[in-house]
Amino acid sequence: MPSALSALTDLFPLPIVQAPMAGGPSGPQLAAAVTEAGGLGFLAAGYKTADGMYQEIKQVRGLTGGPFGVNVFMPQPDHAESGAVDLYAQQLAGEAVWYQTELGEPDHGSDDGYEIKIAALVDDPVPVVSFHFGVPTREVIDSLHRVGTFTLVTATTVEEALAVERAGADAVIAQGIEAGGHQGTHRDQPENDCAALGVLSLVAQVREAVGLPVVAAGGIMRGSQIAAVLAAGASAAQLGTAFLATPESGAHALHKQALTDPLYPHTELTRAFSGRPARGLVNRFMREHGPYAPAAYPEVHHLTAPLRKAAAVAGDPQGMALWAGQGHRMARDLPAGQLVEVLAAELEAATEARPGRRAGGAR
Repeated sequence: MPSALSALTDLFPLPIVQAPMAGGPSGPQLAAAVTEAGGLGFLAAGYKTADGMYQEIKQVRGLTGGPFGVNVFMPQPDHAESGAVDLYAQQLAGEAVWYQTELGEPDHGSDDGYEIKIAALVDDPVPVVSFHFGVPTREVIDSLHRVGTFTLVTATTVEEALAVERAGADAVIAQGIEAGGHQGTHRDQPENDCAALGVLSLVAQVREAVGLPVVAAGGIMRGSQIAAVLAAGASAAQLGTAFLATPESGAHALHKQALTDPLYPHTELTRAFSGRPARGLVNRFMREHGPYAPAAYPEVHHLTAPLRKAAAVAGDPQGMALWAGQGHRMARDLPAGQLVEVLAAELEAATEARPGRRAGGAR
């Protein structure tokens, strides 16, 4: 029986995984293009219905015969204080007037259709399923294994990686603090918002603590950085922001432009848009509301959704959630398949400079 490491590295020839970016960027065109180029493309099922997820899976299958993955959000515990959410809604009232829209309904559900999505993925299996915001039960992992699906779970600490291993997953995604978008912490604890490790330190520590293959994520934009995380013990690297600017990405044009716009020189972690820590380009909305946003996901996400949509329609990036990793200024406007080729060439060049190493992942 093949090991988990061989099962992972045999899935795709290049150690390049396209991160599943929920909210629109990671659609069928991007996932298929990355897979066709030799990486592992991913769909983001977060914020979609189970039928919406299924339709995108069908589209990917029509574009490529290669392996791809689907990312699922874990259900969130109901711990948000309604008073804190109501107070934040009052603070956002001026934004609603400015953008001529209504605030969203916070109590829109916290499970993201989890059980229905898992049932659909068991009924019609895909090669890979990954999980964010927590660890699925062993029963869920086992049900996916029985239909031949490889499973990955995000972890931001060694303790979380150990929980992933105990659940029986095939591999762990070690997400460093540099990563764009939402941190995949298993429990939302505000006191730990800025305590996360960088990707190289996290990969090395996770590699020593668990026996699972590790996929490194966080701020990776160049092939030389892929070589670095492979040298640290990872079997592959997951890149999100690097693919955000590609033509196949479903990100808004203003979002793509902002990645390299000098007006947005850096990123920060914020709860302003969703109530959970997420890294994005610092804009007006983040500066004005981030300090007051409560720890209330997905309530705040639902609350601000109409504002973010209205800002995009109005062409105002200052009111949009411009998710991006710390390496955003290194984004390249290349077709996704070409970007994978360039990354592979850079990885090969970096690997050749290190005798005894190989480009296909950790030995």
